[in-house]
Amino acid sequence: MSVKPEAASALFAGPFALATLSAPEGPAFPALVTPDARVRDLRVAFDDPQLTTRTLLESWDTALPRLRALAGTADGDLQPLGDFRVHAPVEPRQVFQSGANYRQHVIDLHVAHRAPGDERPEAERRAEAAEIMDRRAAEDLPYVFIGLPSAVTGPYDDVVLPAWAEKPDWELELAAVIGRPAHRVSVEEALDHVAGYTIANDLTDRATVFRRDMPQIGSDWLRSKNAPGFTPLGPWIVPTASIADPGDLRLTLKLNGENMQDESTKDMIFDVARMVSYASQTARLLPGDLVLTGSPAGNGMHWGRLLRDGDVMDATITGLGAQRTRCVAEAAR
Repeated sequence: MSVKPEAASALFAGPFALATLSAPEGPAFPALVTPDARVRDLRVAFDDPQLTTRTLLESWDTALPRLRALAGTADGDLQPLGDFRVHAPVEPRQVFQSGANYRQHVIDLHVAHRAPGDERPEAERRAEAAEIMDRRAAEDLPYVFIGLPSAVTGPYDDVVLPAWAEKPDWELELAAVIGRPAHRVSVEEALDHVAGYTIANDLTDRATVFRRDMPQIGSDWLRSKNAPGFTPLGPWIVPTASIADPGDLRLTLKLNGENMQDESTKDMIFDVARMVSYASQTARLLPGDLVLTGSPAGNGMHWGRLLRDGDVMDATITGLGAQRTRCVAEAAR
C-alpha cells in the first residue's frame, strides 16, 4: 500500500525538512519539503545527479546553510508533494536501538512481572520500581543494541508480518539522525552531532525475543526485530534547530484509530544526548545513522492485543509529522 500524505497547514515544525521521494517509475531522490507540502529536487538545487540524503548529511556543515537559503526561496522549481512516493528519509549504515528507556513503561513491567510469593500491595511494589528507575537514571548506563538497515522501510509502506512471527508488536520511538561523525563524544557534545529527528516504529516479535532452546544466551534481537520492513521510518528528517526540546515531545500511536501509546519524551530515563554519547563510546557513529531512543508504555503486550493482518498503525511525534502503515500477513500476500 502506498499512502500519500494529506496537504496540511504544517506537515512538521520549522521551515523545511528532508525527504527521499520518487516519481512514478522514477528513481528515489533527496528533496527539500516545505510545511505547506511542496518539494524541491535537491539533485537540481545542488547540481549533483548522484546526490542522496545520506551524502547531504555527510557534508552537513556546508549543506545546512544552503538548505536554509533554499527554504526561503519560492520559485517555479517547487512541485506538489502529492505527486511523489515518500520513502524512508535516509538509508542508514548503522541502526542503534534502545530498550527499557521509558520510566513508566519499565515500572509497569516491573509491577506486572511479580516474583512468585511476593504478596506486597501494588503501590508498594510500584514505589520500589520507581526508586530503582531513579537510581538507574543516576548511576547506570543505557541499554543499546544493533539493528539492521535492511529492516527499514517507508512511512506509508505495508508491514509484512512473517508467518513465523507469533506475537508481532509495535514500538513507537523518537529517532535521532546523525549528521557529524561521533566517536567518544561527551554528553555535552552529543547533540552537536545530531542533524535532526524522525519517527521510527521498532516492531518486535515478542515470541522470539528470548531463545527457547537456550534461555541462558539471552535476547535474540536478530530474529525478533529485523525482519524486512520491521522499522517503518519517517516521513521526514526535521533539523534539530526546528525542535526546541527533544526531551518534551509527544509520541502517539493509534491502532485502527484507537490510542495505544500516548506519552512524552519527558518520561525517558536517558535522554537523546546520553543515548548518542553512550553509543559513541564504543562505536563510531556515521552521518545518516539512526539512534532510536526507546518506546513508551502502551505496546501490544500491555494491552493483550498483538498485530494482525489488516491492522493500520498511525504514529505521530510532535513536530515530526505522521506515518501510517498497514499490516499484511505473509500468507495473505
